[in-house]
Amino acid sequence: MLAGLVVLGGCATLDDLWPLGQKNTADATAKVMDERALESPLPNNHYVLSEPEQSVIGEPQVVYARADDTFSDLARTYGLGYDELVAANPDVDPWLPGEGTAVLLPTQFILPNVTREGIVLNIASKRLFYFPPVTEGQAQIVKTYPIGIGRVGWETPLGLSKVIDKAVDPTWWVPASVRKEHAEMGDPLPSVVPPGPDNPLGSRVLRLDMPGYLIHGTNQPYGVGMRVSHGCVRLYPENIEFLYELVAIGERVEIINEPYLIGQSRDQWFVEVHEPLEDDAVTADQRLANLLATIEEKIAADRIVSATDAAVATVAIESGVPTALTGEALAGVMARSRYVHNTVQLDPNSPTLSEVREMMDEVMLEDDSAEASDTESM
Repeated sequence: MLAGLVVLGGCATLDDLWPLGQKNTADATAKVMDERALESPLPNNHYVLSEPEQSVIGEPQVVYARADDTFSDLARTYGLGYDELVAANPDVDPWLPGEGTAVLLPTQFILPNVTREGIVLNIASKRLFYFPPVTEGQAQIVKTYPIGIGRVGWETPLGLSKVIDKAVDPTWWVPASVRKEHAEMGDPLPSVVPPGPDNPLGSRVLRLDMPGYLIHGTNQPYGVGMRVSHGCVRLYPENIEFLYELVAIGERVEIINEPYLIGQSRDQWFVEVHEPLEDDAVTADQRLANLLATIEEKIAADRIVSATDAAVATVAIESGVPTALTGEALAGVMARSRYVHNTVQLDPNSPTLSEVREMMDEVMLEDDSAEASDTESM
């Protein structure tokens, strides 16, 4: 069931910048809990832009894990992907954070610097942004969801596209290349998978005019936010069901790869840095040079040096968390975060922790040996 599911984590550990990770003492965590009143979590996914040029949305949040919580549970509850939580919490065990461990929820985002129309997919941040049509005089709305993208060898293509078809409870006509891959791994697939709980497309599909590529749901929600697919874009079941009703046939789709983002909130500039994809055609050095050039264009002359230093430090961390160009570290992000109630509700029908870990370990071995033969996708 988990073919193609692979964890590509691995962020640097910076203990001196992370005061509330797994290595903290219980006393330190309790002290923060005593000092910060817990609030209700912010609504997931939906943001109203207060002004047309606004480029930073949301705000970071912190939640205290319970004994049985995993990053997969926390991610789905708070509208995030698995990799986003791993990058933002480098010192926390994603499978067993531990009772009372503070987990940073990276629920603040910098909008990509592209046309704000229709669907924008940033595969570097593994996130979808949807800009629905608005009438003149109305504030612009943006909805954002974590996505699963194509793994190495099955890359999600870049460029402009559009939605050409939609389907509820789709049938999956398994591409020959996918059947060949599974057969070589000793896991043969049928040529056709009917609608139902075993269908990897989930309950909703948006078909793009890029042959073979879809935006769809999944029957493996714990893989959302990771490089897991044969090139298509996966969303949590509840997110694709909501998006499906909003998106019209003919709607614009733009797919980009931008791991380094810069944006402004009021008078403060922020950068958001994700680990570049390992098969990125642009080098990290070139991306950094482009980021620094943008800073020189946008930041006041008397602040360029400090802003540049802050940007370089943020690039080194690759946390995916918007950080202020004032030298703010993850500790500063934690300090300004909203501390929220833990609202995770465990599904009694979901795989157990040991079952999921075993399946993911098996798939990592499969992915190492699999070879992609063409660009047909799931």
